[in-house]
Amino acid sequence: METTDREIQVRAIAGDDEAFLALMQLYKEDLLRTALAFLRNEHDALEALQEVTYRAYKKIHTVKNPAFVKTWLIRIMMNYCQDQLKNNKRFTSDNAGIYAAGKEDVSHLEMQEALAGLSNEEQQLIYLKYFQEVKIKDIAQLENIPEGTVKSRLHKILRTLRSYFEEKGGTGHV
Repeated sequence: METTDREIQVRAIAGDDEAFLALMQLYKEDLLRTALAFLRNEHDALEALQEVTYRAYKKIHTVKNPAFVKTWLIRIMMNYCQDQLKNNKRFTSDNAGIYAAGKEDVSHLEMQEALAGLSNEEQQLIYLKYFQEVKIKDIAQLENIPEGTVKSRLHKILRTLRSYFEEKGGTGHV
C-alpha cells in the first residue's frame, strides 16, 4: 500500500517516528539546497541538516496544518542558517548566499551581488518564492502576514532588483 505525502505528514505530526524519518527523507534535498544556498559549504549544510532534523523532531507536534510542513521545515533551516551566518565569523556574511538559476541575461555573480543589497527578510521572500517555488498563500501563512502584503513586498523587491540592473547598465530583466 502506497503512503501519500499527506499521510506521512499527518503521522509525523502525530508522533510516528518512522513517518518523521520518511518526512525528512522526502524533504532532504530541498533542505540541503536551502542550506547550501545560505552557507555555501557542503559540510556546513550537512551539519545544518542534522541540527534542523533534531529541532524539527522536537517541535513537529506544534505544526497545525500538515500542508505547511515543508515550508515550516524550510523556515527552520533558513533561521538556523541565518543564525550561523550572524554568530560565526568563518561564514561569509555578504549576502546569505542566494544564487540565481536560469536567468538568461543575468549572471550568477551579478544576481548574487544584487541580492546582497537586500535585507535578510527580502532575500528570504525571494528565496521562498523563486527558488523554492512556495506559493504566495503558503508564504503568507509562514510569515504570518496577509497574502497582499507578500505580493506587494515581492513587487517592491523585484522593482529594486530591476533598478539595480538598470543602473549597472543591464536590461533590467529580472
